[in-house]
Amino acid sequence: MEMSLTADLGESFGRWRMGDDEVLLGVVTSASVACGFHAGDPMVMDRTVRLAGARGVGVGAHPGYRDLEGFGRRNLELSRDEIRTAVVYQVGALSAFCRAAGIRLEHVKPHGQLYNRALVDQAVAEAIVAGVAEAGGRLPVVAAGGALAGAARAAGLPVAVEAYVDRRYAPDGTLVPRTEPGAVLTDPAEVVAQARALACEGRVRAMGGQWISVAPHTLVVHGDTPDAPRLARLVKDALAGLGVRWAPLADVLAAR
Repeated sequence: MEMSLTADLGESFGRWRMGDDEVLLGVVTSASVACGFHAGDPMVMDRTVRLAGARGVGVGAHPGYRDLEGFGRRNLELSRDEIRTAVVYQVGALSAFCRAAGIRLEHVKPHGQLYNRALVDQAVAEAIVAGVAEAGGRLPVVAAGGALAGAARAAGLPVAVEAYVDRRYAPDGTLVPRTEPGAVLTDPAEVVAQARALACEGRVRAMGGQWISVAPHTLVVHGDTPDAPRLARLVKDALAGLGVRWAPLADVLAAR
């Protein structure tokens, strides 16, 4: 089985640093890079894209709400056109940095609360997909499912299904809010066990004990999860030992 291991990266800003991108880029096979709205800045975007390209890591855009203070994890009430143009702006900016680095932009994955809204709000999902299509043509959209995946497919865009190794799932298949205890998984054994179930069994155990079916193209670790590089390495090595072949997300989609 071929899969991608993805991290959300490029989330530093100016002199403030978030996560250990350089180490993670030595482990993951794809990266979703912040585009300056919820995190990141032009220097960080440029550096992250060039480092990813040098290491053969696939690069995607990670657009979010314009909310640096809240890290894009607060809800903003925006019109369809405000969302669409924000996505065009961010995807276009990261695409330019990719061209400058001599690589191609490979996917788009919305961030934070913009992503959460797009899973359940058809209008938000369609606005995001319209922005992706205008800025990036037929770039794959990364989604766990819901309205976002449906809107992308309706617009003729490929969908890459993702699943998280470092987040707890609710019984309805959504992520447990970060404000709740235990929402972020940090125990290495628990993270590896969740990754194994996702990759090898096509399912994840939700809070409460129920199993949820999911068939991901990529497993995701958040760059701001404590000890993220070590967790990513443990997942990568454990699943490689079970026969998983790791590749950039674009290659995984092309092979399926």
